Amino acid sequence: MSLKTQIAEDMKSAMRAKDAPRLAAIRLLMAGVKQREVDERIELDDAAITAVVEKQIKQRRDAITQYEAGGRPELADAERFEIEVLQAYLPEPLSADAVAAIIRQAIADTGAAGAKDMGKVMAAVKPQIAGRADMGAVSAQIKGALGS
Repeated sequence: MSLKTQIAEDMKSAMRAKDAPRLAAIRLLMAGVKQREVDERIELDDAAITAVVEKQIKQRRDAITQYEAGGRPELADAERFEIEVLQAYLPEPLSADAVAAIIRQAIADTGAAGAKDMGKVMAAVKPQIAGRADMGAVSAQIKGALGS
């Protein structure tokens, strides 16, 4: 079953169960997918939908930071719930050891020698890790491995 079909089925299930918070989170995800399809005039595949999910999770993490700084813990909790709902649509996360192994292999494959080669390594790593690890943390690990 494609990711888009799974999201649609989960939306129907949330409607039947009258689970309003879950339904709202799934509807926002579907709206993001539809918006990107309309903007780019394409049918999104699972990888592109995963990118939409990651983007929405990042937006919610940013919102949590803002809500906590503004003294609105109830809104931050609502955002955390939505992150939990969205994470169900991401692939199984990679372990730290697996990420480190992928980075070492990418550095060896690209012949990267320093900070100037960071882009090459990121380009090699991203397709293997996308949606399965925090790219900010991966970037930091690559910087550390390249000695910059």
